[in-house]
Order: sequence, then C-alpha cells, then structure tokens
Amino acid sequence: MLERNITLVSEFILVGFPTASWLQILLFFLFLVVYLLVIVENLTIMLTVWVTGSLHKPMYYFLSSMSFLEVWYVSVTVPKMLDGFLLQRQHISFTGCMTQLYFFISLACTECVLSAAMAYDCYVAICHPLRYPVIMTTGYCMQLVAFSYMSGFMVSVIKVYFISHVTFCDSNVMNHFFCDISPILQLACKGMSTAELVDFVLAIVILMFPFIITVLSYVCIVSTILHIPSTQGKKKAFSTCASHLAVVIIYYTAMIFMYVWPRAIASYNSNKLISAVYTVLTPMLNPFISCVRNQEVKKAMRKTVGGGQYLL
Repeated sequence: MLERNITLVSEFILVGFPTASWLQILLFFLFLVVYLLVIVENLTIMLTVWVTGSLHKPMYYFLSSMSFLEVWYVSVTVPKMLDGFLLQRQHISFTGCMTQLYFFISLACTECVLSAAMAYDCYVAICHPLRYPVIMTTGYCMQLVAFSYMSGFMVSVIKVYFISHVTFCDSNVMNHFFCDISPILQLACKGMSTAELVDFVLAIVILMFPFIITVLSYVCIVSTILHIPSTQGKKKAFSTCASHLAVVIIYYTAMIFMYVWPRAIASYNSNKLISAVYTVLTPMLNPFISCVRNQEVKKAMRKTVGGGQYLL
C-alpha cells in the first residue's frame, strides 16, 4: 500500500497566506514596500562605506558585508512571495525549490558565522584597543568574511543533499510561502529521519559554535565595560557594540526557535509568521539598528545621500 502511494514529486504548491483577494493585493504592496526598503537601506550602507574614506575600517567592512548578505537574503524568498500574492502562481518546481532552499540556508548560516566575527571585532576593539590595529587588519577582516561565506555554503550543500533525497508521498502542498526545511520534511514519508538528524546536527554546529563565540565575546566586553571608571567611558564603549548586540539577539532568538529542534513548530501558521519576521522584518530593522547609535555612519550617510563626497 505504501509503495503505491509514493510518487515522484516534480513540483510543490506553496500555500502562502491564503486570504481574500483584496487582502492579497494589500499584502503584495506591503511586502513590496518592505522589500524595496531593505534593498535601498543596505545598498546605501554599502555605498556609504565604499565612498567614505574614514569608514575604511574592519568594523565597517563587516557592516558592509552584512548589508550585502541581507540584500541577497531577502531576494531569495520575497520575490516568489510577491509573485504568489499578485499573480497567484504558487507552483515551484522541485529543482527550483531545492535551489531556493540551498541559497536560503547558505545565507542564513553565513549570517550566523559573520555575526560571530563581528562580535569578535567588538571584543578586540573594547578589550584590546591598543592592539586592535595590529589584530584586526583589513586582510584578516576579509579572511573572516570569506570564511563566513565558505562555512555557510558548505554546510548547506550537505543539508540540501540529504533533504533532496527523501521520498515524498501523495501530497505536494507545502503550507509555507517559501521552501524551508521543516515544511519540506513534513511532506516526506521515507528517508526523513536521516535528513532530520543531519539537519539537527549541522544546525547545532553552525548555530551553537558561532553563538558560543558571540556570548563569550560579549561576556568579556561587559566585564571590561564594568571596569571602566568613568560613566562617559562606559557609555562610549557600550555604544560601540550595542547595535550589533541587539541584532544578534533578534536573529538568534528566531533562528534557534525555528531550526535547533526538528519540527519544532507544531502550528504551521506560527511557523509562517516567525519565518516572515526573520526573512523580511529583521533585514529591514537591521540597518536602522546598526546605524542609529553610530554617529560616524549617520554623518557619512547624510553626506552620501545628499550628494556630498569624502576624499578617499
């Protein structure tokens, strides 16, 4: 009986957010505005760092790299979501689904490692300020960025390989707005145990090791700040890393809740809601959070957007 119910899945149907037609149009324009805002925000940060000589420092190279990542991160999922809202095209081929899954996981894993590298950069800047220019050279910064991308994309190859080799049964209807791990595995009827185990182990590795590095970095940072005698000195040191800490907390809260435990979310609607937060809203908020307390970046951005120029 089981053998007769097994079919070769050539495409999936993404349920998305089933609502009334007028609400679909409203959601289309809402997410379109958010998507364009994310693109403009991050491209502005990248351009500002590129043209501003005073921002040619490791701290801002990391910020620019994160902005570059965010542009591609939202571009993996949001255009397909917008297509579903406007044209009601909910079909996605098996190859297209696995490709979307691969790039989504790769960029998410890269962001984990890159966040840890940024936390280490804050640690060196606050705990070893005199040695900072020697330790955090431009070359070393580029190596950390390259390592972040390499580790993220390599881990994804293994994950997607096992997920793409599970056997799917009768249904190909995915109650989600993009191809994500849990919704895909929910449709499997054979081979999902191995895929879930591999996904769980690699999630622990790619999430927890960078998380530990981030936590240890901030423990040392807080300890150093508490030993600064002047209140002004404490505020200045804290403002250096406060924005990144806020971004890290938001990102890891969603990621650990979604991916550390296989099939963690029993409610698919809750799954989609949390996914919308970390795939759309978080990338929109990150540039604001990253720059709101950084006067140097805000000043440079005003000159860049306003047409002013810095000498390189």
